[in-house]
Amino acid sequence: MLLFVLAQAAAVAAPATGAPAAQPAVVSYAPAFFADVHPNTALDMINRLPGFALDTGSGVRGYEGAAGNVLIDGLRPAVKTEGIDSILSRMLATHVARIDVIRGGAPGIDMQGKTVIANVVTKQQNGARGLIHYADQHDSDGRRLGFIRLEGSGRLGERTWEGGFNVGGFVDDGFGDGPRTITNGDGTPRLLGHMHAQGWGTQGTLTGATEAPLGEGRLRVNARLFTQVYDSAELDTTQFPDTHSEHDHQDDNKDQSELGLRYNRPLGDRTSIEIVALRQDAREKYADTFDNPSDAQLFKQNTTTSETILRGVVKFQQTPRLSWEAGAEGAYNTLENHIRFADNGAFQQLPAANVMVDEKRGEAFAKAVWRPFSTITVEGEVREEGSQIESSGDVNLSKTLYYTKPRVLVTWAPNRDTEVRLRYEREVGQLDFGAFTASTTLTAGVVSAGNPNLVPAQDWASEIAFERHFLGSGGLTLTLRHLQITDVIDRAPIFLPNGDAFDAPANIGNATEDDFVVNLTLPLDKLGLKGAQVHGDYTRRLSQVTDPTTHTPRPISGQHPNDWDFHFSQPVGTMIYGVDVGFGNGWQQRYYRFNQIEIDKLQPYVTPFWEWKPNPKFSLRIELDNVTARTFKHTYENWDGPRNLTALSTVEQRTYKPGRVFYIRVRKTFGN
Repeated sequence: MLLFVLAQAAAVAAPATGAPAAQPAVVSYAPAFFADVHPNTALDMINRLPGFALDTGSGVRGYEGAAGNVLIDGLRPAVKTEGIDSILSRMLATHVARIDVIRGGAPGIDMQGKTVIANVVTKQQNGARGLIHYADQHDSDGRRLGFIRLEGSGRLGERTWEGGFNVGGFVDDGFGDGPRTITNGDGTPRLLGHMHAQGWGTQGTLTGATEAPLGEGRLRVNARLFTQVYDSAELDTTQFPDTHSEHDHQDDNKDQSELGLRYNRPLGDRTSIEIVALRQDAREKYADTFDNPSDAQLFKQNTTTSETILRGVVKFQQTPRLSWEAGAEGAYNTLENHIRFADNGAFQQLPAANVMVDEKRGEAFAKAVWRPFSTITVEGEVREEGSQIESSGDVNLSKTLYYTKPRVLVTWAPNRDTEVRLRYEREVGQLDFGAFTASTTLTAGVVSAGNPNLVPAQDWASEIAFERHFLGSGGLTLTLRHLQITDVIDRAPIFLPNGDAFDAPANIGNATEDDFVVNLTLPLDKLGLKGAQVHGDYTRRLSQVTDPTTHTPRPISGQHPNDWDFHFSQPVGTMIYGVDVGFGNGWQQRYYRFNQIEIDKLQPYVTPFWEWKPNPKFSLRIELDNVTARTFKHTYENWDGPRNLTALSTVEQRTYKPGRVFYIRVRKTFGN
């Protein structure tokens, strides 16, 4: 028996011409819709969907909250450490039967808590297929790094298999050469210098999966191994007030493993069950050494984490217009962290430097999706979450937390091209175990304490979204969102018995946030640019919270007031050319510490590209990454004590200017 989600999608399959067919909530796109851009992979196809913005998921603990907004054959991959974009990039476009876009919910379709989902429906055919991908990049500073990826998948009767291996180097584009200045509070120069910094590393990943019938259902097994070695080095040379040098070196080595199981089976004609089990382990070793003529500092951190998840869901399709879902999820998470910090050879005790954390989390949920009229869909959901967190080591505490999380989503689709969505939901954040332990940025003189005594931030979210499709492949989505937040996690001082103070994460009270989001896909055929397309996203955030030091309103730390990206492409025969303005575009953020304000500004990352696709199984792509040689500026405004009690002492500016990168990629696929 096929899951109802596949039957529902099949009922609205696109015609052979490739033009989308639709009913409210579901629009299907056949391969012909993407033919003009000659896609090699499913990711190429996803990126051409009108008005759709790919969400790869988040790294939060648990399974439900980490979901992205793409399903494969109606199901979510039983993995967490690998983004859905990586999975889509190894799925051949020739293996895709169609892509269904579900907006606002539909009976029998698991929306993963999202308002828009894309479902990639694959061809059920025997045979094997594979991919060989080689990329080479040349940096303007003389470094050359290669990357190779090998992927394979296939089907033999009722059994499917996948396997992949990739290894290669990468460059940290947050580093480069640039000036460093420190001025006194009155603006007079205190230090003038120059920085030379580089960051680089290597990564390796091994993945495998298989799926086969088991009993009356199907069992899928996923496995993944990942390793990374990273190094960075910075040499600062000072010319004023004297001549000296400072050196900083960082090592960050990571190893991860993951094993996931998913079992699906019908329990009658209208009922099905899904069981997911997942285990992941990670180990990270980080070291930062800093020295100048008068000071030498050493920071070492060893962190071990694990997560075990068991989840079960029962789905019941009462009628074609009404479906129910209920289930539960349990998770056990651990963290063990050990830190050593020495200043001029003398050991310094940091708050919460050695901490062991255990978390037991459970969640029960029930959901219904109802279509009372052909143009209206209503989704209602309630979740009950409970967790027990225990910390030992430098901080011994135990606490139990319970939260009820209701959600209502109403979708009105008066016609196939127009949709309005209303959402009201209580959202509960998740505690970042990294906030439980100390951290440091030695080059900036920042040492932060850990704080295990946190509770997650919560909010009531009110949202309205308007979506309109036009010109065949065009789409515009406007979203307004208001959040009433309690227990905001931000920055506040922690005072030791001897009077020393450290910056640390803390719950600082209530806040509000208003977001305005625009997603636009605009075909340019009317301008004479056949097949050309512009795609862009823009998000504007306005938040306000009371600063725990100055007791005055300010934005929430670490938020980007503006995020945006822009993409232009045009196919010309077997070639595609264009420009991407993305990958961490033109943002800025501020962190408000009790004795410091850190301001980070990043200029846009501009990449013109050209790609040749003489046939569906071969592509050659050339890029000039970071063609504008963007700058990354860190500004540190420092006070000698709390910002409300002392005057501004110094302002330090560190400006990195990474170089341009010439990138070439060859990709060859095999099979169907």
